[in-house]
Amino acid sequence: MRKLTVSIDRFPIAGKFTIARGSRTEAVVVTATITEDGATGHGECVPYPRYGETVEGVAAAIEAIRPRIEEGLTREALQDLMPAGAARNAVDCALWDLDAKRSGIRAHVTAGLNRWPPVTTAYTISLGSPEEMAEAAAKAAGRPILKVKFGAPDGDIERIRAVRRAAPQATLIADANEGWTEENLERHLAACAEDGYALVEQPLPAKADDFLGRISRPVPILADESVHDRASLDRLAGLYEVVNIKLDKTGGLTEALALADAAEAKGFSLMIGCMVGTSLAMAPALVHAPRARFVDLDGPLLLARDREPGLKYEGSIVYPPEPSLWG
Repeated sequence: MRKLTVSIDRFPIAGKFTIARGSRTEAVVVTATITEDGATGHGECVPYPRYGETVEGVAAAIEAIRPRIEEGLTREALQDLMPAGAARNAVDCALWDLDAKRSGIRAHVTAGLNRWPPVTTAYTISLGSPEEMAEAAAKAAGRPILKVKFGAPDGDIERIRAVRRAAPQATLIADANEGWTEENLERHLAACAEDGYALVEQPLPAKADDFLGRISRPVPILADESVHDRASLDRLAGLYEVVNIKLDKTGGLTEALALADAAEAKGFSLMIGCMVGTSLAMAPALVHAPRARFVDLDGPLLLARDREPGLKYEGSIVYPPEPSLWG
C-alpha cells in the first residue's frame, strides 16, 4: 500500500540571492515522499511566485490528489491529472525515485542514458552594484562558467563590463530575468557581445519577446520564462537559439525529457537549469544534463545548508546522485 507525505522545508541561503524581481535569504521548498513496499521515493519542488505559485498552494495541490497517488498513480497518468508546474514536479520526481528504488534500475537507465557522467555547472552571481558584482565575480573567477544576474532599472552596462574585468577567463551568461526593455535591449546586447558573453537569457518579458525577432542579435538568446513545456515551443523559433529546461516549469522529469527531444528536433540548443533548491531538486535534472550545451544546477552551492546526503560538487563539477539521495 502506498503512503504520501508532503512537507514544507526551509534552507538558508548563504548571504542573499538577488535577481531583477527581488531578493531572498532562504529557499522554501515542498517535498513529496511516496512509500510503497518498503521503498521510498522523494521529489522536491520550488514554488515560484512569478508563475502564480505559493508554497501553501503547491502543497495543497499535491494533497488534493493524495487518493490517486495512494491508489497507485503512474507517471504517465500524472501528466494528464495535473498541469505543468512545481506541484507536478515534486510528485513526478518522487515517482521516478520510487520506481528506481523498487526496481533497482537507476533513473538514468530508465530515461535511456547509457552513462551518467559528471557535468560542469554554471555558478550564479547575484544582482548588485557594479562593485559588488565585480567583487563576487573575482572570488568566483576560477570557475569556468558564471551566470550573471542583470535587469536593474539602470547601470547594467557598467555591471556587464565590471564582471568581465573581474573574471576575464570565465564563460559568462547574462541573465536579465525579463528586466530589459525594447528601448535599452540593443545597447545591452551590444555590450554583452563586446565583452564576449556567450549567451543572454530572457532579456525581455515573456509577453513582449516578439521584439526579439525584429532586431539584430549579436549574442545567442536563451529562453527561460518564455518556455515551460512542449506546448510553449512553437512560437520561439526565430526569437531564441537556446531553451532553458527547468523541472519546476515542465512539471517534472517526464515532461522535461519530452521537451528536450522536441526542442532539439526544432533546432534549439539546451540549457538545464534550476530554481534555488537543494540537491534533491538538482538530482533529477542531472538525468538529462549530459545532452545540454550549458548546465545551471548550482542551487546547493548557493545554500548555507543542503540536504544530507547531498550531491557531490568539486568546484563547478557536479556528480550524479547516489541512490540514497535520488534515482
